[in-house]
Amino acid sequence: MSKASELREMNVEQLTFSLKEAQKDLFELRFQSATEKLDAPSRLKQYRREIARIKTLLREKQLAESGTTEQA
Repeated sequence: MSKASELREMNVEQLTFSLKEAQKDLFELRFQSATEKLDAPSRLKQYRREIARIKTLLREKQLAESGTTEQA
């Protein structure tokens, strides 16, 4: 699990790799949960949050590159 400050220092390629790894780990945890072999159910929540953090940072970097900001 990475902290947000550590993730902010990464470039887009590193973030994409971290996202794929976190998604793979989450899939494995879900599989363990389905087969009732999961030791720490709280890790599911941790991985979902980390994936959300990474996606948020990727979107921020994408918006910074394009030079626009989204207005709601």
